[in-house]
Amino acid sequence: MAHYTTADQIDLTAVADRYGLTGASLTPLSGGAANSSFRLASDQGEFVLTSLDNHDEGSAATLARHTRALHHLGVPTSEVVPTTDGSLIAPISDRLLMVKKWIGGTVRQPLPLAFLTEAGELLARLHTLAPEADGLEDVPAGSRRLSSEHLAAIPGFVDQEFAQWLTSRLDRVRVAEADSLRAPCLIHGDLFDDNVIVRDDGGLSVLDWETISLDDPLLDLGMAAVGLAQDEAGLLDTDRLHTLLGGYEKQRPLTAGNRALLPLEIEHAALIIAFHRYYRHNVRFPNPERATYHRAMVRFTESVTRRV
Repeated sequence: MAHYTTADQIDLTAVADRYGLTGASLTPLSGGAANSSFRLASDQGEFVLTSLDNHDEGSAATLARHTRALHHLGVPTSEVVPTTDGSLIAPISDRLLMVKKWIGGTVRQPLPLAFLTEAGELLARLHTLAPEADGLEDVPAGSRRLSSEHLAAIPGFVDQEFAQWLTSRLDRVRVAEADSLRAPCLIHGDLFDDNVIVRDDGGLSVLDWETISLDDPLLDLGMAAVGLAQDEAGLLDTDRLHTLLGGYEKQRPLTAGNRALLPLEIEHAALIIAFHRYYRHNVRFPNPERATYHRAMVRFTESVTRRV
């Protein structure tokens, strides 16, 4: 099973000392597929404390540096709070901790239709940022895609029907992508509603930069469609998709050719998510309660070809 941190495992006295806080208290926050987060209240203000449970010191520092760089570039996202000695990560009691300023607002699932235009605009602005900006020089290329190790694992899946379906669909995507090349840009890679905060002032902030990479902007748009444009049945909602695209194209218009290729990249994104859901819950951390979680992405993928 995956291991996560609980509040009683946090040395709050040590945290307060490293960050110069008084009157500190912790409240667990829901969500988070890879890390554990807490609301950290103090006399100095409110923060989010995250235990980077699935990181080593190098990857934790990289995540913090990328997050800080994006905030400095004007992306509405978390502001990383350094320790009193200027470090972005605090190793405390065998845990790697990161503190960010609290963003007043709520995560709304699903993200209401009225906010999808702004979500599209935010994604487009990210795609126009210079990847060589200070703090982003080491953003990896193509890391949101399935790796060769991932692809090699598929034939061994116990669910052979799913394995064959996934392989066939990925082969189709690979052939189609070979004939179309787009310049890579900074992508978020996981713009789902649980990574978007509707702030108290009515705007949006984007969280979780663990999947940031340099890649095809259409793949990122496809991932956002998976994350933000599903209907109540978990199928592609074309009204939500068009609203998301309307916001995106206010900032970064798509060519007719790219619009035609978008359904393929929505499917590609759904295949990536389907793989990770199966792999996580059936291979890495077997969980009978989540063993069929990937099937929702199968249904979503099938809906793309019918509805776009």
